[in-house]
Amino acid sequence: MDRIVQSPTGNPLLFFLFILIPLLVIMVVINLIGVSFAKLGLPSSLAFFLLYGSLFGSFINIPVTEVETEGDVLRYEPSGKFGWFFPRPVVEHRTLTTTIAVNVGGAIVPVLVSLYLLLRVPSAIPFVAVGTVICVAVCHRFAQPIPGMGIGMPLFVAPLTSALVAVGLSLVFPGAVRTVIAYTSGVLGVLIGADLLNLDKIKRLGAPTASIGGAGTFDGIFLTGILAVLLV
Repeated sequence: MDRIVQSPTGNPLLFFLFILIPLLVIMVVINLIGVSFAKLGLPSSLAFFLLYGSLFGSFINIPVTEVETEGDVLRYEPSGKFGWFFPRPVVEHRTLTTTIAVNVGGAIVPVLVSLYLLLRVPSAIPFVAVGTVICVAVCHRFAQPIPGMGIGMPLFVAPLTSALVAVGLSLVFPGAVRTVIAYTSGVLGVLIGADLLNLDKIKRLGAPTASIGGAGTFDGIFLTGILAVLLV
C-alpha cells in the first residue's frame, strides 16, 4: 500500500497557528505592560508613549565606556577527519575590550518612569528609599556573573521582593502608595544591586558587550517594575 507523507507545515491551519501564537504572546505582554502603567496612574497618552518607547528603545544601546576584560572565548575550527562539516570547539582565554552600554528600553525608560513617579508623589520618597535598600541587598545577593554574557538573576526574586516590601510598608503606613513603592524600589533595586554593584565583575566575564538593561523590554530592570505593580 502506498503511503502519502505530508509535511506538517503544509497544513494551512498549523502554519496559521505558528504565526498566531507568537502574536498572541506579544499582545498579552503589551496588555500587561499597559495594565501596569494604568495601575501606576499614568495618563493614557504618557502610558502609550512609554509602552512603545520601551519596545522600540529595546533595540538601542548607548555606549558609555570601554574596559579591558579577560575570559574564556568559544570558537570552532575544522576537525581532523570531517573538516568544517563537524567543527571542533576550542576554548581560548583571551583579553577582550568590553563595551559597557545602557539600553534605552530596558534601563533608561524605567528609571525615567521612577523619577516621574517620585516627582508626582513626593510623599512616597521615604518609603521608596527603604524599599530600594532592601531590594538592593536582595538583588546583590542573588545576582551571579555568567561568563560570556553578563550578570544574571532569577526572574521573580526582585518583583516578589519589591511587591512584598510595598505591601508591608502600606500596611504599616496606610498613606503609602504601594504601586509607586513597588515599581520604583524594584527598578532601582535591580539597577543598583544587580548591575551597578557588579560592574567590577564584568572584567572577568569576557563578554564583548555589557549592556545595562541589555535584554531590552524583557530585561530584569523593566520586568521587575511591571511585575511588581501587577503583584500588588
